[in-house]
Amino acid sequence: MQKNNPIGIFDSGYGGLTVMKEIVKVLPHYDYIYLGDNARAPYGTRSYETVYKYTLQAVELLFSKGCKLVILACNTASAKALRTIQQKDLPLIAPERRVLGVIRPVTECINQFTRSNHIGVLGTTGTILSNSYPIEINKFYPKITVVQEACPLWVPLVESNEFESQGADFFIKKHIEKILTSDPLIDAIILGCTHYPLLINKIKKYISSDIQIISQGEIVSHSLANYLQRHPEIEALCSKSGQLKFYTTDSAEIFTNFASLFFGQPAKAEKIILN
Repeated sequence: MQKNNPIGIFDSGYGGLTVMKEIVKVLPHYDYIYLGDNARAPYGTRSYETVYKYTLQAVELLFSKGCKLVILACNTASAKALRTIQQKDLPLIAPERRVLGVIRPVTECINQFTRSNHIGVLGTTGTILSNSYPIEINKFYPKITVVQEACPLWVPLVESNEFESQGADFFIKKHIEKILTSDPLIDAIILGCTHYPLLINKIKKYISSDIQIISQGEIVSHSLANYLQRHPEIEALCSKSGQLKFYTTDSAEIFTNFASLFFGQPAKAEKIILN
């Protein structure tokens, strides 16, 4: 009888559920555990040291739940903690396990979305200051120009369920106009935060129809499917009974009531403590 070894998916809050939604759609037969650190969200303005500490705690907890593979479905965690965890921590605590992020899959295929070779990135302050997107894109496509814009209030708007309010329009319009003014040649914009897909209808109000909006979920889901094909030794460790579990570090009731907005279906959570 196969042990329960789900694929772990971590985010600072609810946003990673937009990625999990697409992963489950593409790979429905695997088991999954989602962990949202809602009690300490948002991560976007926190220091590298704090994001690394919190993310490592989450990874270790997911490992303790049987996960052999963990996806950091959080751009800030991917930008500030992933490399250190992969290079420093995994060889010591779990050399046979893997932790992946959401930035690399998008940057690997970004050339498919632009004709002008001018890309915009909207993200949290932490993701933007890390320069992870320009660095990774430059590795693959040095001729692509990347312009970034930090949107520090977008995650709080989403997490407080104000993303459809008229007040949200002010902050969305402000940052869209700023990035497009910085580079009028932009013809594709990366939503560099997994919360931002919930803002997509408002974002579309302030950009022309010939600018592509790149949401990470679909790209990451197909990248994961490809990864599992290329790494059968990891794929074989992942259990497959279609079970979904959800954990939050804050109120389970609030998470359960709000999570369906991101996940598209009910997501009943249990509270868990990270330390």
